[in-house]
Amino acid sequence: MKYIQLSHGGGGEETNDLISDLFYKYFNNEILLKAEDAAVLEVENKIAFTTDSFTVSPIFFKGGNIGKLAIAGTVNDLAMMGAKPLYLSSSFIIEEGFSFSELETIVISMRDELAKSGAKIVCGDTKVVPKGSLDQIFINTTGIGELKSTEISAHNIKEGDSILISRDLGRHGATILAAREGIELVSDLGSDCETLWPAVEALVEAKLNVKAFRDATRGGLAAVLNEWAQSSEVCIEINENLLPICDEVKGICEILGFDAYDFANEGTFIIAVAAEDEEKALEVLKRFDFSSNAVCIGTVSSERPKKVILHSPWGSRRYLELPKGELLPRIC
Repeated sequence: MKYIQLSHGGGGEETNDLISDLFYKYFNNEILLKAEDAAVLEVENKIAFTTDSFTVSPIFFKGGNIGKLAIAGTVNDLAMMGAKPLYLSSSFIIEEGFSFSELETIVISMRDELAKSGAKIVCGDTKVVPKGSLDQIFINTTGIGELKSTEISAHNIKEGDSILISRDLGRHGATILAAREGIELVSDLGSDCETLWPAVEALVEAKLNVKAFRDATRGGLAAVLNEWAQSSEVCIEINENLLPICDEVKGICEILGFDAYDFANEGTFIIAVAAEDEEKALEVLKRFDFSSNAVCIGTVSSERPKKVILHSPWGSRRYLELPKGELLPRIC
């Protein structure tokens, strides 16, 4: 069994071998292989630029791993601005003694996830720290994308718009929590970790009057809707009985006292679209396996600006507030 040693981060022969035998092998592209101190990029139009760091625990989980999550997470942040993902950087901080085979599995998953959007890793960095300095491996990815729409913004939502969700809620958070707590489920529950650009691209190309996209990561649906209500100074009214939540997620929430609206997702996004384009948007979303059960969950009003109202099946209603405290650390 081969393990990562401190010398792999020392800048010498072992570092060069690691870069050549692993990163160049799986992230192979002409920009990266030039091995310059900085990548030289060409972009014709306005760009979107984002960065994120990934520390998820456990690093391998049903439906993905830290590598798949690092690519999907950064690519999705670009996609949510209507930007086609083009170039990524990737930096690894690895604990001494980490298994080389597990690192290779992570890198392969990153390569496979990149293929879904066509983005390329064009630069990166590797650091190895002494055993005990961190928990196995952390990854940072930074992304650049070319804007395909300049009309996407959390500030553009208006009264009368429809609120759509691409799939069921809470899978990533529930999967991570079940893995940490040793909860064994007789089911196929796994993370929804997925690259969302193909569906976003189709929505943009359909020239629908989409106001905003947002992937419901940390803080889940509750965080997204409250941020939108604040940014656009509107009231967002949601029908609780329309929210898609699978039985396994409901069960974990009931057992441990969590709310599925607050759970993180890594392949679920929320769409604000003009009411006249609601049905067309749903038709586009349902072309893709990861959004085949997309649904409209509510509308935008002016009743209580900057508030989110949740309507229950029994006719009552309450405010859906921003999550408070640290619901679940190291979720991504």
